[in-house]
Amino acid sequence: MCDAPGDVQLFVGGEYAASTGDERYPVTSPATGECIGSVPVPTAADIDSAVAAARSAQRAWGRRNVWERARVCHAVGDALSARAEELATLQTLEQGKPLRESRDDVAEAATLFHLHAEDAVRLTGETIPSTDANKRMWTFYRPVGTWAIITPWNFPLLMFAEFVAPGLATGNAHVVKPPAHTPFTVLAAMGALADAGVPEGLVNVLPGEGPTGAALVGHPGVDAVGFIGSSATGAKIQATAGLKRSIMECSGNGPLVVLPDADLERAAEAAVYGAYVCSGQVCCATERVIVDAAVHSDFVDAVLAAADGVRLGDPFDPATNLGPLNNEGVAAKMDRHVGDGDRRGAKLLRGGRRQPDRPTELYYELTVVDGVAPDSLFATEESFGPVVPIMAADGDDAILELANRDRLGLQAAVFTRDLSRAYRFVEELETGQVVVNDSTCWWDINMPFGGAGGRGTGWGRIGGKHTLLGMTDLRTGAIQL
Repeated sequence: MCDAPGDVQLFVGGEYAASTGDERYPVTSPATGECIGSVPVPTAADIDSAVAAARSAQRAWGRRNVWERARVCHAVGDALSARAEELATLQTLEQGKPLRESRDDVAEAATLFHLHAEDAVRLTGETIPSTDANKRMWTFYRPVGTWAIITPWNFPLLMFAEFVAPGLATGNAHVVKPPAHTPFTVLAAMGALADAGVPEGLVNVLPGEGPTGAALVGHPGVDAVGFIGSSATGAKIQATAGLKRSIMECSGNGPLVVLPDADLERAAEAAVYGAYVCSGQVCCATERVIVDAAVHSDFVDAVLAAADGVRLGDPFDPATNLGPLNNEGVAAKMDRHVGDGDRRGAKLLRGGRRQPDRPTELYYELTVVDGVAPDSLFATEESFGPVVPIMAADGDDAILELANRDRLGLQAAVFTRDLSRAYRFVEELETGQVVVNDSTCWWDINMPFGGAGGRGTGWGRIGGKHTLLGMTDLRTGAIQL
């Protein structure tokens, strides 16, 4: 068992601390195949300590005025920027994404702390007219308390910041559980938070797997849960959390829609981009492409041309824009989806295999599949890999019916030059967001991002003031004059 870089342990109560147990989890780089460290497996006592530290720190932090909290958040953003190259390098080593993407992630994480500092000082309530002339009513926002934050492995630092930045700005405390196999970037970032003056105990980090998450979510000292990850895991978390406040951002499955009047080259480039960024391991990646039959053939040609610009390779090589997959589970799922597509008559036009002669078996070629059946795994499950699965439908009504057949309604895209058509698809696609004339993978840190009601993609919103609203209680005061 190799040691973690810099002998990093857990982060509890404002300092790096050893676990009360002896079990450790090895961390292997998907890029190199080498063991790059290990982290302790948190015990029940470790979880108790982290929750107790968070609850103790939150009481004082919640009483601080919002301007003081905002100053600390701005300092965190500056501290993360000062360590940007160190954090980006560490993230690429443990996660596998190209270094250029990791640099973008760190920059966006830093920006989130600045953004939410500004959001918080503008989070105002209102006065409400009373039916009683002798009473005055008003509203304001109070922190919920201590949050259990369960983050995924595809954007280790960015998705940490998506909860911790608005949480700190609004007076909350946090116990964060990153995955045990991508823990080091978040643990290293805790040094930046400490340098920025974040009070001890407000943010604690316990890397772990399912049992750690379940114990944390169910802990009686946890007031609320923030989760980003798969719908299957989200359902388990919610069953454990019960009536605790929660923000749940779960799986997505496209679609990207191409109408007959679309700019086909632009649409093809967007489809390919959504397949290779983060190796397709994104909840809003290119999962299903539904193209009007009238332009199907030309669109496929454009996709293959765009795919020529994708370079699979060493994520530390500046020429690489497609790195390895993060773990064997995702690679095996890609294998399974490709095999299922073949059995159902889909045409494999590009890729569809792990590239040989690489340091690990996680280097998966960009895959283009045409003639995908509506009931195939490509169409009914989130592939979460570098694939452009193409299916055709005849006319807008048929496209909408096919698009809304899957229950993972997170983010969709539609390509058209017709404003009326664009409005119709924005209104009728059953997803939380619809992007017109850009990739399903388009995202802005200030946008409210989340799933559509009645779908399997969770609730609440990540982004801008909407996350602050989700992490606070609206309090009403009433005074008898």
